[in-house]
Amino acid sequence: MGNAGGRGFEASGPWRRVGAGAGILLRVISHRYLDSPAPIGLAHRGGWLTDASGRVRTGLENTAVAFQHAVDLGFRYLETDVHATRDGVLLAFHDPTLDRATDRAGTIADLPFSEVRRARVDGTEPVPVLEDLLGSWPDVRFNIDVKADGAVAPLVEVVRRTNAYDRVCVSSFDQRRLDRARKAFDRPVATSCGPVDVARLRCASLSPLLRLLARRGLACAQIPLRAGRFPLLSRDLIATAHRLGLQVHVWTINDGPLMERLLDAGVDGIVSDDTATLRRVLRDRGAWHPTGTPTA
Repeated sequence: MGNAGGRGFEASGPWRRVGAGAGILLRVISHRYLDSPAPIGLAHRGGWLTDASGRVRTGLENTAVAFQHAVDLGFRYLETDVHATRDGVLLAFHDPTLDRATDRAGTIADLPFSEVRRARVDGTEPVPVLEDLLGSWPDVRFNIDVKADGAVAPLVEVVRRTNAYDRVCVSSFDQRRLDRARKAFDRPVATSCGPVDVARLRCASLSPLLRLLARRGLACAQIPLRAGRFPLLSRDLIATAHRLGLQVHVWTINDGPLMERLLDAGVDGIVSDDTATLRRVLRDRGAWHPTGTPTA
């Protein structure tokens, strides 16, 4: 971040201007995936939706109807997870098994797609294929959490086949898996910090002398407020990330006042299930940039 003063900068390269005049705020853009004005809102697993009867449906995570609801609200960024079936079909699904979220049971990696396709999330919706989601909303970005080693190669193939290199950010809670995915793509894709990367960034935020520990070349740090009882997010971490060219996205935040405090602290994105509240908070702050809004 910084102040452009009287000279200003072009809206290209690693920075984009937000605002006008001497008070311009510079936001990091390290990859075309992040070409929307910050702060951005990310719909966690598509987010909660309200059906025609007014009932809030929290169980339709990672379904086409949840993603469509977020897109209809104007969300440009959708968060999802991926697992691959035994025959290599890449699915948008959080758990390794069907048991919790669907009306069927079994480990996805052990099942052919012909069986998984019969499962219904919350008893009503099919488990979506990631390639279908990428094709359904060509103007939308997907943040993809790779949940299993067996999903890496299918993800690389899906991104290649759909030419979605600039539309995805790859993440994982497994550092080795994330590093493997980074090496597997034949063209650069945006990636977020893995657990080791986050630890290095947290150390770097404690002292300028430790800044060399932090990993460069990533798009963003996507972190919770804390790991167990240990706080991760701080203003120093946000400032350090920005100096290193990283955006900071915080998950999973469903409380409106907390969203406000995080935005005041300078975070670049919030991941939320409560998409209606997140949209309202961003809109009230003049920071809502729905799908279709020019970014230049």
